[in-house]
Amino acid sequence: MQDSTPSVVGIDVGGTKTQLRALADGGTVTDRVRGSTGWRPHDPGAAADWLAALVHDALPAGARPSAVAVGGHACETPRQCAGIRAALQERLRVPALVVGDAELLVPAAGLEKGVGLVAGTGSVAVGRLPDGGPVQVGGWGAVLGDEGGAAGLVREAARAVWAAHDRGEEPDALATGLVEAFGVAEVPALGAALEAATDVSAEWGRHSPVVFTAAAAGSPLARAVIADGGRALAALVVRLAARGVAVDDVVVAGGTVLAQPALYEAFTAALAEALPGARPQPLRVPPVEGAVALARSLL
Repeated sequence: MQDSTPSVVGIDVGGTKTQLRALADGGTVTDRVRGSTGWRPHDPGAAADWLAALVHDALPAGARPSAVAVGGHACETPRQCAGIRAALQERLRVPALVVGDAELLVPAAGLEKGVGLVAGTGSVAVGRLPDGGPVQVGGWGAVLGDEGGAAGLVREAARAVWAAHDRGEEPDALATGLVEAFGVAEVPALGAALEAATDVSAEWGRHSPVVFTAAAAGSPLARAVIADGGRALAALVVRLAARGVAVDDVVVAGGTVLAQPALYEAFTAALAEALPGARPQPLRVPPVEGAVALARSLL
């Protein structure tokens, strides 16, 4: 690709991995996946430097993009995203757009409007008001929120087994699974194990399969935790609807909700009850396709 060839670059910066896709004349020039180490979205200059280096390293020598769009993990407010965008445009000297990574889902699905719902390690939902203003709900982290995400499910599972212990019940499959996963001797020791985590979201979240395994083994506690998680995800969409966001289409992504049919079914059942007109759909393409679509819209 020569320097004069028009191209668009889309970047999906996730919590653990980043995907960059560059297209020219309808064909893929570059498709690269790397770790997200070094991504600092709360420092606009550092974030823009990281993104600019990513673009320069990924494109062929002498090539430059015509437009760049980025969906950034933990880019949580319009002001924060605008700061990164301004710094990135200054470095690349091309039109740029920076949004939260959940905002890539709707354009990736080929839609012009709707809700993007992510339930991976954490959970968040985004949409836009009729005037185009972005709205985000959820995404408050494993300590305070992220219900329906992997870490939130583990937190609520621990609460459920503690309550059962306080009622004098014998440990069920959920309790024994959590005790084994956290490497402790008994249910009361789970509190110290959870509090000892240095990266709460990651360290709690990686144990979420225990909840689904216990549910499959017949644990009523685990099944209740999953049902509550599904209702919590549906509640995010309900909050967006209450704020005036169009929720006819809900595009769902995330390694937890799409990998665990029990959670996805709990979510869709709760959504159908709360908002019968909403149409949920799992995202079947990489979110980076949404970034490419947004980059094209800048030309």
